[in-house]
Amino acid sequence: MRWWTGGQVGHLVLDRPEALNALTPAMRERLIVLLGEASADPEVRAVVLTGTGRGFCAGADLRGGSASGERVAGDVARTLRLGAQRLVAAVMDCEKPVIAAVNGTAAGLGAHLALACDLVLAAESARFIEVFVRRGLVPDGGGVHLLPRLIGPQRAKELMFFGDALTAPDAAHLGLVNRVVPDDELEGTARAWAARLAAGPTRALSLTKQLVNASLDTDRATAFAAEAAAQEINMTTADAREGVASFVERREPKFTGR
Repeated sequence: MRWWTGGQVGHLVLDRPEALNALTPAMRERLIVLLGEASADPEVRAVVLTGTGRGFCAGADLRGGSASGERVAGDVARTLRLGAQRLVAAVMDCEKPVIAAVNGTAAGLGAHLALACDLVLAAESARFIEVFVRRGLVPDGGGVHLLPRLIGPQRAKELMFFGDALTAPDAAHLGLVNRVVPDDELEGTARAWAARLAAGPTRALSLTKQLVNASLDTDRATAFAAEAAAQEINMTTADAREGVASFVERREPKFTGR
């Protein structure tokens, strides 16, 4: 896995093309750490997550496990809670906007990793697969939380019950993808979107992300109270003051992320 920053954008690249970027436990833990560091680093104001080769991420690398070995009650739930679910939560809880640039197949946990991001760009060749049913498994890695909220319960059940590959245009039609671009334009589009986000009011974007992520799980009164509290907090930032001043002075704002 590769990580670098430039132009106040953090770039996370899954780099196991021979395995379609399937996630090993070490890769998963590294991703969680890097997302946490990006969240806390004031010099990182947006993150792009992508893969190399034909795959974005084929999910968890299961080759090191055994389906026939004896299990102790609670082991599987604990592994998921501390592993795949922690990873998806790290994306959703990152205080910076995270863009998924889906360059190829996103299957299982890999699909959920992409869909947990704030914005999803997909190459025309990308595919999304709820592969769990093909292995006789229940969807995990946050999928049963994410998919119904993105496309509704019946569409989510269709994808999860059949496990059919979903093309990028079909994913966009369902609302899982923000935009589909030609394969050779994916990297440039992701960089352009990330640059716009990195030039924006970082704290306002962070608070907006938190509000939207929580909105489907709260009632109106709670959502309204959270919105008001977030705006109260945001008005203490230098970017909010700059935004108001630029409006009054009829000029473009210059946000610093502070």
